[in-house]
Amino acid sequence: MPRAGIVTVAGKPNVGKSTLLNRIVGQKLSITSPKPQSTRDRVVGIHTSDDAQMVILDTPGLLNPKYPLQEAMRSAALRALDEADVIIYLADATEGTAPSLSEAADVKAPIRAPVIVALNKSDALASVRREELAGRDDGVPELMARVASRLPESPFLYPEDEISTQPVRFFVAEMVRESVLEQLHDEVPYSVAVQIEEFREERSPLYIRAVIYVERDSQKAIIIGSKGAQIKKLGESARKKIELFMGQKVYLDLWVKVLANWRKNPGSLSRFGYQLATGNAK
Repeated sequence: MPRAGIVTVAGKPNVGKSTLLNRIVGQKLSITSPKPQSTRDRVVGIHTSDDAQMVILDTPGLLNPKYPLQEAMRSAALRALDEADVIIYLADATEGTAPSLSEAADVKAPIRAPVIVALNKSDALASVRREELAGRDDGVPELMARVASRLPESPFLYPEDEISTQPVRFFVAEMVRESVLEQLHDEVPYSVAVQIEEFREERSPLYIRAVIYVERDSQKAIIIGSKGAQIKKLGESARKKIELFMGQKVYLDLWVKVLANWRKNPGSLSRFGYQLATGNAK
């Protein structure tokens, strides 16, 4: 009997959860950045082998929220933990012994699913410490074998050639946001949300109109840049990512709009698809 189920990748911000998802799936689905908190909502990847199918959830880093967007991020992570059949708890090996997942997630109820602890960044440790960690099956193939063995017996949940359950528009918006994370610094990237307002597959090249939302006029000016130089650079970077992902030529039409304090406004968060703990935007 084959095995199949939901595998949630959890951990603190910036421990490499998105990189792990991309490596397991074999394609870049989740954006990666040295900046913490780059993952805001779950990203779904599907890995299918001969006898196991993993529906992998990359989740926002576990943190103590300071404003509503972070509350929505924490809510997404906790929902993914609750839905999991197996949990990969990714920890930074350079930070010493990791707290338990319950402590890291700050939850009192016991974690239902089996938890596999995986250590990232072990290559940065001193050689003596690396030897202490040796033999713990911390390579990705070994990790996947351990996860597969703990999945419930089940027919595959999705066709074998699918790599995600999320729409293409979601990934396109994330690629635009990733370009902002790469090119801009300080506070601006954290104030950015992206919406795809038009997606015309019948056009050649494929026409995509994306709106970058920020919270202040000063941020809008930074993204546009002098004589439009910055937004042109962002568009070129994002277009190349999208073309690689889509396998076709793309015309990316980028706009910038101001939506004041959207990160703290439940209505605005709902507009961008983020759910607070109540599951709605009241």
